[in-house]
Amino acid sequence: MTVTLTWLLIITILAAALAIYDGIVRLQGKRGNSILAVAELVFAALMLLSVFVALPAPFTTFLFALILEVVLIALAVLPGKRRRGSSTATFIALLLNSVVVLIAAGWLHIPGLG
Repeated sequence: MTVTLTWLLIITILAAALAIYDGIVRLQGKRGNSILAVAELVFAALMLLSVFVALPAPFTTFLFALILEVVLIALAVLPGKRRRGSSTATFIALLLNSVVVLIAAGWLHIPGLG
């Protein structure tokens, strides 16, 4: 099995890696949204895994990216104790994951990206 390196693959890996980083940072401190941070870690790890490993039919990268998008939006919207850098990582992961979801859904077409 070979993996073709494309811009969409790089964006997907960056979105999942940033979400994993953000989830770890959120779990280290005393924050009010620890359940969401655990969900963020789980779905980001599953999204990263689904890029490289073929999972059963309903468990696709699109599904994990969509669930991760909902969790990232909830983390951005819900109030909580935030440090300066952690919310930046959340918003960058949210932006990159939004691109992944929109391209996978077929709602966004960027030549040379997908």
